[in-house]
Amino acid sequence: MAALDHAPPPFFKRGPAPLALLSFYVACSIALFVLDLRFHALDAARQGISLVTDPLQRLAQAPMRMLTEGSEYFVALETLEAENRALQAARLEAAPALLRLAQLEAENERLRQLLNLQTREKAAGQAARILYTARDPFSRRVYLDKGQQQNLVPGQPVIDEKGIIGQITRVFPFSAEVTLITDKQQAVPVQILRTGQRSVVFGLGNGQVELKYIPANADVQVGDTLVTSGLDGIYLPGFPVAQVAHVERDSAYAFARIVATPTAAVESHGVVMVLDPRPPHPPHPEPLPDKPRAKGRPAAAPQGN
Repeated sequence: MAALDHAPPPFFKRGPAPLALLSFYVACSIALFVLDLRFHALDAARQGISLVTDPLQRLAQAPMRMLTEGSEYFVALETLEAENRALQAARLEAAPALLRLAQLEAENERLRQLLNLQTREKAAGQAARILYTARDPFSRRVYLDKGQQQNLVPGQPVIDEKGIIGQITRVFPFSAEVTLITDKQQAVPVQILRTGQRSVVFGLGNGQVELKYIPANADVQVGDTLVTSGLDGIYLPGFPVAQVAHVERDSAYAFARIVATPTAAVESHGVVMVLDPRPPHPPHPEPLPDKPRAKGRPAAAPQGN
């Protein structure tokens, strides 16, 4: 009778096998990865999560930021006073040249109007602070403290006081993601300042960029400055991008291997400038087709008397 009272444990309390659970979770992970990679199905979820995580991240960074800014304030106070005295003296010394510069600018403006020259595109934007870098060690991306609330949109160029940093690739309500020019997926059309030759630089992922599609016999030297050509419609022409650091030529290859170092503080944290998007260029008018000639015999030439 004691044997009849013993009952096996309920079946539903055992649950599925651990291997089945692992296979199910792996399949779900792969499915989400494919959906996000191909169809960007999780972008809305990311923006919703960022509304919750962004205040928490800023709150976690607040103590360290306060300590850093407090120490920098006391350290820089004496330096600022010395710089102010030096700037006041330099301003007095440069006053005559500045007065003449205003006169020269007025004369140049009159000459532009006389020659019907088009003024260059003006660079305008807003300042932003870099909050932190991306957690992915294989990408070169940073996050700014401004987003959709400040009318930022993907594609806007980002610069500092020395040159191009990168461009905005993703915008959240209160932050924005910037892909640096050193990222492997980033390409910038450039022009060699000394020779005027155009090409494209690609990020190497290690803090440097590579100038590609340059023939092996091209006139490229170490120290040449690369500036934006403006052909992509994103960057204004003339902004410094990088400086050639290494040129390797091999007769077995048609193109030279040229490595350059960015001129801007790409891998450093600080304050940057987000430029406004470039206005779209109007399409070129198509040429009118030639009028068909009337069929028939040509008119007879007038005869003289």
